[in-house]
Amino acid sequence: QLQASGGGFVESGTSLTLSCTMSGFSLAHLYEIRWFRQAPGKEREEVSCVSDNSDRRTYADSLKGRSAISTDKNKNTVYLRMDDLKPEDTAVYFCAARADHGCSDPRAPKYVYWGQGTQVTVSA
Repeated sequence: QLQASGGGFVESGTSLTLSCTMSGFSLAHLYEIRWFRQAPGKEREEVSCVSDNSDRRTYADSLKGRSAISTDKNKNTVYLRMDDLKPEDTAVYFCAARADHGCSDPRAPKYVYWGQGTQVTVSA
């Protein structure tokens, strides 16, 4: 089970750190974690990914340079920090897990575990 948290209503230019906490399985078991987001009326898009040993981290072009993904294996938690938030970052953010594939194509293999989502709303 994945639990996403940390969303909220913020002003443009501020920062948020989202958390994705795993229960029932351990980050020690070779998983990669990816964040996705979905805005109203839009398709889900990938945001960021971290591989099992954190040697590979990926970011969507829209967030490059103003986001950072990190892992705390002791807490079984992955964090996504987003800086300089913009209204276009408004979306529900989901985290998902699958066996580690080095953050390759998010379409396959499918992500097996999904969090419930956390809402991020950025005012203009």
